[in-house]
Amino acid sequence: MGVLIAGPAELFWLVVICMAVFGLYEYFKMTLEISVGSRLFFPVAIGSLPVLISGMNDPEIFIASLFLSLLGTIVYSLKFYGQIGNALHFLSLNSFGAMYIGFCMAHLVFIRFLPQGVAWLLVLTAVTAGSDTGAYYLGKSFGRRKLCPHISPGKTVEGAIGGVTVGTVAAVLVGIILLPECNPLFLTITAFTLSLVSIIGDLVESIAKRSAGVKDSGTLLFGHGGVLDRIDSMLIAAPLLYYLVNIEVLV
Repeated sequence: MGVLIAGPAELFWLVVICMAVFGLYEYFKMTLEISVGSRLFFPVAIGSLPVLISGMNDPEIFIASLFLSLLGTIVYSLKFYGQIGNALHFLSLNSFGAMYIGFCMAHLVFIRFLPQGVAWLLVLTAVTAGSDTGAYYLGKSFGRRKLCPHISPGKTVEGAIGGVTVGTVAAVLVGIILLPECNPLFLTITAFTLSLVSIIGDLVESIAKRSAGVKDSGTLLFGHGGVLDRIDSMLIAAPLLYYLVNIEVLV
């Protein structure tokens, strides 16, 4: 938060790169059928390309980085075909990782480069933090009906409703303070939509963890799991917010 508010956009970009590298490492460690070590360097590097290129703030070059990620994944699978198990499974996991983590996190950088990027990122943070907090406490107190029992048994419908409500209110309050020129109706609609999407982002990571048979994506953040466990709600929401703002739906 300190880097976001007080630091330059370039420093924020470097922080996001570090987060993406850790997140990709956690993802590939969970999902790939190869030993942890030097062989994970290339999938992580390939998946990080969109975030690395996002610092140039050039959409055309950014699209090229997605192609390079795909091409690098294909070349890697050809090189180590006999050592990666199911090659199609490997290609699918790598391509999804580059999109889910690399592509989505790059949009945090793109938002930061917008004229009011810091304010919009604080709105996004309010959405995800409010949604997570509301879902946890209201779900724990009133949760009865399971939301997705086969994916995340602890999540409830009541918790999801509480998360969307708190996330929307928190984002609207932050938006009114930091973006007074923004239409309150559009701000409310967007905050509500982002709250819903943040739940989807959380469930996507739950699918990966459930498939891998692990409780947390990593242990980097003591008591809070890994990097992915902290940013999962934000991953899918960030591109949505960027495109809504960029096409001037909100501003």
